[in-house]
Amino acid sequence: MESKKIAGERAVDYVRDGMIVGLGTGSTVYWTLSRLGEKIKQGLSIQAVATSVQTESLAKEFGIALIPFSKVESIDLTIDGADEVDPEWNLVKGGGGALLREKIVADASKRLIIVADESKLVRHLGKFPLPVEVVKFGFEWTMRRLSGLGCSVKPRLSGDNPFVTDNGNFIVDCSFESIVRPRELHREINDIPGVIDNGLFIDRASRVIVGCQDGTVKELNSGKAK
Repeated sequence: MESKKIAGERAVDYVRDGMIVGLGTGSTVYWTLSRLGEKIKQGLSIQAVATSVQTESLAKEFGIALIPFSKVESIDLTIDGADEVDPEWNLVKGGGGALLREKIVADASKRLIIVADESKLVRHLGKFPLPVEVVKFGFEWTMRRLSGLGCSVKPRLSGDNPFVTDNGNFIVDCSFESIVRPRELHREINDIPGVIDNGLFIDRASRVIVGCQDGTVKELNSGKAK
């Protein structure tokens, strides 16, 4: 918990007065929201775009002013978490079920800062099951097509019922064990009818902030900062 907290809070150092900030989803970003709330009480003035209903609710609790995405031409900075980060700064995201909105907001952002604890740094993506958002109609067929890519597939559940995203779709979790060609796999998955998008984020991170168990923070720049 401490490693997530220090990473999530450190990212707030990059937020400046007057910015439009994208707010990701997840346990590490929670600490970003909490710290932003403190800074706002001290006089920071920002507007934010939330990537999930959960984040929207938390932002309101922390006093963060939200703006509809439809009113935004671009986002100055987005802070989000990740389930895995490889040495090329490719990501697996979507453990919280918000991958589609997270990817849209990331695409609209000038910079994407990823906050994570050190356990999320991996040599190859794939140990964490890759989330794929699919339409409800014919999802069984979509799952069979996904399994043809060499993974085991499992529909995500919420209790005894299918997990439903904020967009009204299902999530299928695909276990590949190791993803050595993430760019190609991203394209192959999204070519399957019924797939809306998947949790591979390729060449999107501008910076990765890593909280360590010893209480230190590593800030790693990908060299792609905008």
